[in-house]
Amino acid sequence: MVKKIETGNTLTRAALREAVYGCCPTLSRAEARKLLDATFDEISEALLRGEAVKLRSFGTFNVRSKRERIGRNPKTGVEATITPRRVLTFKASPVLVAHVNGDAIIPIEED
Repeated sequence: MVKKIETGNTLTRAALREAVYGCCPTLSRAEARKLLDATFDEISEALLRGEAVKLRSFGTFNVRSKRERIGRNPKTGVEATITPRRVLTFKASPVLVAHVNGDAIIPIEED
């Protein structure tokens, strides 16, 4: 059973820690913190290595490289060079999208 925590309009790292602590009675608060921090660290390290992070029924995180290009300041119209960079992208899974929209779909089990 997951305990709902009221934190306003933003889910914070502290609220996630409390949710992990609340749903796993055998964990201490310190263990819940270590577990959550280790999870975020592993996701971050995988993205830094250029790997995709796929979380079933949630979505996929990817790092994409963008090339250098010429952009324009929308206010003044002056052209400027936009440097090459890496950007983080997220694509929500159909299960998450359906859940957000209030639809009920059954996730497909993968082997």
